[in-house]
Amino acid sequence: MKAIGAAALMIFASPLIASCAPSGTTEPGAAALTPKQAERLDKQLAGKAAGEPVKCLPNYRTSETIRVSDSILLYRAGGRLVYRNDLKSACPGLARDSDIMVVEQFGSSTCSGDFFHLVDRSSGIRGPTCVFGDFVPYRKPAGDGG
Repeated sequence: MKAIGAAALMIFASPLIASCAPSGTTEPGAAALTPKQAERLDKQLAGKAAGEPVKCLPNYRTSETIRVSDSILLYRAGGRLVYRNDLKSACPGLARDSDIMVVEQFGSSTCSGDFFHLVDRSSGIRGPTCVFGDFVPYRKPAGDGG
């Protein structure tokens, strides 16, 4: 009888549990976002439309790296253009934004499949090795003054 009660509880509780998921969970990598991270991502991409993913991002194109979560990076290329990178898998500690990102780069572009690792700022101890995914450009539509 206890097993039936537990099964019934799961059936009724599932919709409630699902309703607690952070917003934007239809986006890749968004399922693991905290509400604060989801808000930061939404703020950075607000009013911008996603374009076709590109494999490489030339270094001269970006002016700022924004760590959204352990699996999402944003590269700002001006007020109208932001590139989103969903890493190949989570990079533990990336979201803390306190470790130094050391990119293992060959040439003048960062590409999907390239590696980077984190280094503790105070001890110099090397952390996890992480892998970039494709870069998805998000642009404000032409004629949008904001």
